[in-house]
Amino acid sequence: MQAFTTLDGLVAPLDRPNVDTDAIIPKQFLKSIKRSGFGPNLFDEWRYLDKGEPDKANEGRPLNPEFILNQPRYQGTNILLARDNFGCGSSREHAPWAIVDYGIRAIIAPSFADIFYGNSAKNGLLLVILPANVVDRLFTECKAERGYRLTIDLAQQEVRTPSGEIFAFDYNAGLKHRMLNGLDDVGITLQRADAIRAYEARRRTQAPWLFAEG
Repeated sequence: MQAFTTLDGLVAPLDRPNVDTDAIIPKQFLKSIKRSGFGPNLFDEWRYLDKGEPDKANEGRPLNPEFILNQPRYQGTNILLARDNFGCGSSREHAPWAIVDYGIRAIIAPSFADIFYGNSAKNGLLLVILPANVVDRLFTECKAERGYRLTIDLAQQEVRTPSGEIFAFDYNAGLKHRMLNGLDDVGITLQRADAIRAYEARRRTQAPWLFAEG
């Protein structure tokens, strides 16, 4: 997975509380277990005016002009502002896959659903929790200023605004290590590759019948 260190990104305000994972990536698109290819169907029911299907091409589908990510000023967004309880609902890992595949690397909100929070960190999506009054201010600034950008520094655990204000955020140390080093569950395991190989070699000596061919 791609490491997350510092991100200077264009911000879009998704001004809805309790965004659930079925809204993030609807159930009909969950047939694949690959991490890629979900971005075109992110927020599918809000983003398009017709019903999306897994075997239906997205090119030429009618876009909902009212949806925030369809508006010209927010093209290229890689930081999303959200409201309370983002990522609630089912525990589908496809939700962070779709967000990252679209190009969003971080979401700032007052709170997130617990399982979504853990799934996101394991897939390179940084979730930043800031107080509701701070998030309100960021929403106001983002809506007022075209091209509004924020800088998120994970190492320092800071969000920096264009005016120079700095907002600190807490982040779990174990998840921070994963994110800074680009380590998903497989990557964490491979850090112990030498120990795993040594164990396998010992087992071949101690119990050779387990490895007999034929």
